[in-house]
Amino acid sequence: MSNEFFFTRLQYESGDWDVDQRMPSNLLNSLVEYTTLKVDTQEKIITLASDDIFKSPFCYISGHKLVEFTKKEKENFEKYVRNGGFVFADDCNHDIDGLFAKSFERQMEEIFGPSELKKIPNDHELYSIFFDFEDGPPTTSQELNGWGDDLVHDYLKAIEINGRVGVLYSNKDYGCEWDYDFRNKRWYKIDNTRFGVNIVLYALTS
Repeated sequence: MSNEFFFTRLQYESGDWDVDQRMPSNLLNSLVEYTTLKVDTQEKIITLASDDIFKSPFCYISGHKLVEFTKKEKENFEKYVRNGGFVFADDCNHDIDGLFAKSFERQMEEIFGPSELKKIPNDHELYSIFFDFEDGPPTTSQELNGWGDDLVHDYLKAIEINGRVGVLYSNKDYGCEWDYDFRNKRWYKIDNTRFGVNIVLYALTS
């Protein structure tokens, strides 16, 4: 098995899992630019019901629509997270009352129990493990432009297993924020994918 880091997008039967298609290559490019990680720059798409998920160091799940996992998808999701896996879930709607948000949070309740998905403090290790984000999760242009629920979410939520984040959950729509050609990053005063670097390094080292 290769010792290169690779980015896994989770494909699930319900909803629309294939969103923000340029985001993974952009984030992977940032890992190459900023870190010494060995990186496979090709995104992998793995079905949540497949046992291939257990080979993945980092998984991403997103969408706009209803999330309703099958029995096998639920079993794999729980087993993966409880055995040290890391899932970054991002709401493409940027809407705490939207369909993706409500249905994904309901799935987390069914799998891990009520109230397990909790807000994490903005001084969490996640915000300083590589780049420093003193105010917690960086704001996205979607929030500032009034997209979705027209709120700036000043927190992220997480499910922790034995003191470590196993599921990181965002309503901030980082997927859209990072969905541009990586060659255009030079036009940004501050590269907004830097927080993605923190998320990956936390997943790999915590």
